[in-house]
Amino acid sequence: MDDKPCVFCEIARGSERENVVFEDEKTIAFLDKRPVYRGHCIIIPKEHYETLMDLPDDVTLALFKNTKRLSKAVMTAMEADGILNIINNIVSQSIPHLHVHVIPRKRGDGLRGFMWPKRPYKDEAEKLETARKIKEAMKGL
Repeated sequence: MDDKPCVFCEIARGSERENVVFEDEKTIAFLDKRPVYRGHCIIIPKEHYETLMDLPDDVTLALFKNTKRLSKAVMTAMEADGILNIINNIVSQSIPHLHVHVIPRKRGDGLRGFMWPKRPYKDEAEKLETARKIKEAMKGL
């Protein structure tokens, strides 16, 4: 980690209180400074963890329980048709503190496949080999 203080840790310690929409002992949620749509929030663990893979199980439970609650609240408050939840781990993670984006969506809002170019498997054999590799890696965890 570089010498700059973590912006999200600063928020967890009490900065930018006006943007906070939810807080409990393990997590805090706040409005995104650069929202995709009005109501776009970020929820983080209060303790500093860089990626989902670093998160202890008890904090994982709290984070996802509260992400679920926040998603329902944002959907209701913004009269959204749905919610997009996103976690970037390392690649495209602009702040190296684990965070979940909670983005309200409306049908026809123009947000389509903006992050997911489709790259199908070249054939069934490649697909099966990919599944085999992931299953093997799961055994080692």
